[in-house]
Amino acid sequence: MEYYNVGQIVNTQGIKGDIKVLSLTDFPDDRFKKGQELYLFKTKDDVKPIDSVTVTTARVQKGTLILHLQGFDNINDVESFKGMFLKVSSEQLDDLNDGEYYYHEIVGLKVIDVESQEIGTVSEILPYGPNDVWVIKRDGQKDLLIPYIKQVVLKVDVENHVATVDLPEGLE
Repeated sequence: MEYYNVGQIVNTQGIKGDIKVLSLTDFPDDRFKKGQELYLFKTKDDVKPIDSVTVTTARVQKGTLILHLQGFDNINDVESFKGMFLKVSSEQLDDLNDGEYYYHEIVGLKVIDVESQEIGTVSEILPYGPNDVWVIKRDGQKDLLIPYIKQVVLKVDVENHVATVDLPEGLE
């Protein structure tokens, strides 16, 4: 079974077992809803979970996602979770509409411009404001940040692992 990152536990919150989570998913409302089963991993690259956990409450406080997990009712129960990753299984993924993609489908895509010149590879997706921002890793250059908007990202071909972009002047 495959697992996909949806969050990283960055700290504890209070003394009743709540945890602060950095969301790494494009569907936080679905992934962190009450009753959602998540899998706990020591690192983002681990392939075998150390435990499964169930969300009992989720809220946003000052821009930070706060979760409470079933059966973990004391700060001492969750202290060791700091730095760990929360994932969902491939069986928990929903079908998406045309033109919608999961983060794991985008990360790793080769990015080319409209003249088919290679720009780099998508290394990360940042969920900022009204649109996501793709981080493009380039050989011998600093990373390029491009907004995921239809005027910039013209085509995403997941099957062939390539995305075509039209970079506005000054973005390079």
